[in-house]
Amino acid sequence: MNTEHRIVILGAGYTGMLTAVRLARRTRKLNVRITIVNPSARFTERLRMHQIAAGQNLAEHRIADILTGTGVEFVQGWVTSLDPAAQHVVVDDTVTLPYDELVYALGSSTDTSIVPGAADHAWTLNDPRTAHQFSERLNVIAAHGGSVAVCGGGLTGIEAATEIAEANPGLRVTLISTGEPGAMMGDKARAYLRRALDRLGVARQVGQAVTKVLPDAVELADGALVPADLTLWTTGVCVSPLAAQAGIATDARGLIIVDATLKSLSHPTIHAVGDAAAVRMDWGQLHGTCQSGMPTAAYTADVIARQLRGKPLRPFRFGYFHQPVSLGRKDAVIQFTKYDETPRRFYLAGRVAAIYKESVSKSPLPVFRLSKKMAVSVTPSKGGRATA
Repeated sequence: MNTEHRIVILGAGYTGMLTAVRLARRTRKLNVRITIVNPSARFTERLRMHQIAAGQNLAEHRIADILTGTGVEFVQGWVTSLDPAAQHVVVDDTVTLPYDELVYALGSSTDTSIVPGAADHAWTLNDPRTAHQFSERLNVIAAHGGSVAVCGGGLTGIEAATEIAEANPGLRVTLISTGEPGAMMGDKARAYLRRALDRLGVARQVGQAVTKVLPDAVELADGALVPADLTLWTTGVCVSPLAAQAGIATDARGLIIVDATLKSLSHPTIHAVGDAAAVRMDWGQLHGTCQSGMPTAAYTADVIARQLRGKPLRPFRFGYFHQPVSLGRKDAVIQFTKYDETPRRFYLAGRVAAIYKESVSKSPLPVFRLSKKMAVSVTPSKGGRATA
């Protein structure tokens, strides 16, 4: 390569960071300039936001420190516009970054727009600062035996409800879900989950949609009110409108439509990873998790490096392996799955499962460190191929 190849990565979450460090190593002998853009200087461990919400203090990791030794340039700021025709992005309306290839890793956040009152009265786990503010409010109401409603019976809602209940035994915690919590698990794992919720005193409101969030309660579809001094919203996700606004082909949710190599169908110089990509497999479509996001990042780094060396590309392959969910600090349940996420017979529970889950939650940072030195596999199952 006689001319510098400019690669810009938008977002320094799990997927953006892995793309950056892995790509830096893969292209270290090439004339490549890699820039990563993120609004915060702190690396956010999204897998552990429920711990902060429950009052735990976690170590702070700086993006610049993680990138040390990689040669990757870090630009702190918000991406305010993207022009795929001119091939540049603008940061904070002032800094223009031209690119030859773009990696779109802006991820997703909890959607509070779908139910009246959620944006005004509910809290989310979208960032550490908000989660910490929630924990401070939690301390106040816990001192008076208050109540918390957790809306959403997915893995995030379950982890948040159990973490909060364990840390605050006198608090009334209610988990609200349209479907049974842990419905994606097998019968035995789901039964263990129910027993854990009972042990921690987590009440459940199942089968009723939330129709309104009030300052001190949550209204259900049948008109019932669930008292809540604090409401935590963990259901529904939304993505940045940046791609759709730029004219990049997206699906109805705003995710970038990609081909079998995770390149934008409308703009092949743009790669989409993690929650930002609509990845269709031969067995179904990926949904936004770290388990599937990290493999898309590693694959994209390898694809760009192979392209620059003139090597052929292979379709993205991935399969799910497990559904790990913590139930407080000393308990968890791990449902092992087939590649299409249907449950297998085998599961782990109890203290061993808690150790397993903690290792999963901690794994991204060691993966980043190792990826500076070697190609680390982050895809435990390759059960299917991506399709265009």
